[in-house]
Amino acid sequence: MEVDRRVFLATLGVGALEVMTPEDKAEALEHYMMDELDEPAAPAKPEVSDSREQDGPRAPRGTGRLFMPREGLYEPMPDKPTLVDFYNLRFAPARHVLQSASHALKTDQPEKTVMACLLHDVVLNLIKVDHGWWGAQLVEPYVAERVSWGIRYHAPLRFYPDESVGYEYPEMYNRMFGEDYVPPDYIEQAYKYARAHSWYMDARLITLNDKYAFDPDAEVSIEPFIDIIGRNFKQPKEGLGYDNSPSAHMWRTIANPDRPL
Repeated sequence: MEVDRRVFLATLGVGALEVMTPEDKAEALEHYMMDELDEPAAPAKPEVSDSREQDGPRAPRGTGRLFMPREGLYEPMPDKPTLVDFYNLRFAPARHVLQSASHALKTDQPEKTVMACLLHDVVLNLIKVDHGWWGAQLVEPYVAERVSWGIRYHAPLRFYPDESVGYEYPEMYNRMFGEDYVPPDYIEQAYKYARAHSWYMDARLITLNDKYAFDPDAEVSIEPFIDIIGRNFKQPKEGLGYDNSPSAHMWRTIANPDRPL
C-alpha cells in the first residue's frame, strides 16, 4: 500500500505531531493503513499546521473504530453470538486480519499461527492504545495460551528486525518519522522479554504475516477460516459476551457500542 505522507499526517489532527510520541505515530500509521483498506478516506486538507489548536472536538486517537461518529445504529447481534458473527457484523470488512491469516494459510504455516493472525488486530474495533495487550486479553479465555501470548507480543516486535525469518524494520517508519525513531522503554523491555522466551517465534510470525496484509486489491473472506476457527477457538455455548469469562464484558461492549450504560 502506498501512503501519502501529507495526507496521513493531516488525519492526525491539527497540532497532534507536537504532542505525539514516536510510538503514537507508528501506531497511528498502522491504524490509518488498516482503515484505508476497509474504508478509503476522503482527501484530507492539504495543509498540516504546527499549532496545538484544532478546529473542534474530535474523538481521541486511541478510540476504537466502533465508537467513531457514524450514521445509523449497528445491526443487532444474535442472542448467542459466535466469533464468525462478530466478523460479519462488527469487524467487517476486516481486510487486514483476513489478508494476514490468508498469507499464513497459503504458506502452510501452523493453524495456531493462522488463528493468531486472524485475531491479532480485531481489538482495534474496541481500542487502539497498546492493542497487543488488549487483544491478548480479549481472546485469552478462548484460544491456546501460545496464541494469546503471540498476539500480546507482536506489538513490540514490529519495531525490531529478525533476519532469520526475513522481517525487516518497516522502511515506511523511516520515511514517515525519520531514521532516529526510538520506541519507548516499555516497548523495548517487552521486546527483550519476548525475544528470550521459548514462544518468541509465535509472536514473530504474526509480525511477518502482518507485512503482507495491506493489499488494497486483495479479495478476502472469513469463509476459508470457518473450520480453523472451529478447531482453535473455544466458542462458549452461551455466546461470546455472556459466558462470564474475564473478557466477556469486552465482547459485550463490541457487540453493543450504542448502549449508553
